[in-house]
Amino acid sequence: MTELKGLRAVVTGGASGIGLATARLLAGRGADVAVIDLDPAGAEAPLRGYRADVTDDAAVRAAVDGAARDLDGLDILVNNAGIGAIGTVEDNDDAQWHRVLDVNVLGMVRTSRAALPHLRRSRNAAIVNTCSIAATAGLPQRALYSATKGAVLSLTLAMAADHVREGIRVNCVNPGTADTPWIGRLLDQADDPAAERAALNARQPMGRLVSADEVAAAIVYLASPAAASVTGTALAVDGGMQGLRLRPAQG
Repeated sequence: MTELKGLRAVVTGGASGIGLATARLLAGRGADVAVIDLDPAGAEAPLRGYRADVTDDAAVRAAVDGAARDLDGLDILVNNAGIGAIGTVEDNDDAQWHRVLDVNVLGMVRTSRAALPHLRRSRNAAIVNTCSIAATAGLPQRALYSATKGAVLSLTLAMAADHVREGIRVNCVNPGTADTPWIGRLLDQADDPAAERAALNARQPMGRLVSADEVAAAIVYLASPAAASVTGTALAVDGGMQGLRLRPAQG
């Protein structure tokens, strides 16, 4: 399928996990794709890699401007770069709060700010932010992470309102627990990784983790001309976790 042929996209955090799956799918649908990452080595051709830390405004501007120059413009920005955090409000110190907010929220602000001048020249301008089920549901041991994703949800709605009359659509996806390298590292740290994985599977009504490819498909839809009338929307990709309330399975 080549329905995105002629469109140019930037994906942050695009060298692994959901970001890499998204970059590959965008390219597979015909888009020219640039990846911005701390280590873009995982973004192999036809993806173009650019090194930047989303906490560094100058580096972000240079990477976005470089990608837009090399792609001859920009139509799609996927704000996917992010980091996790575990614990209650007692467990993370101020430095951790500043760090995770800087990456997960201000990182999106910096890349969007750098991309907007280019997006304004597009006829199919779209920004898609990777948010989380943590923005809309209370999850244990995720106070800091949830706070950042709640901010991303609100930021998405505000940006959609600010830029709709410029022809720029802004949406987000809210994945449930996704089977990504970050989740793999968390499971490796658990006392019983198999039991912890089973508990995460059971938490989602479909009985399994969401795949990176499934989240990527939702992101690509929101970025594509097929979603031309969709803005200010949070699309849940969570196996029913947010909306379904199932009765316990009968033994």
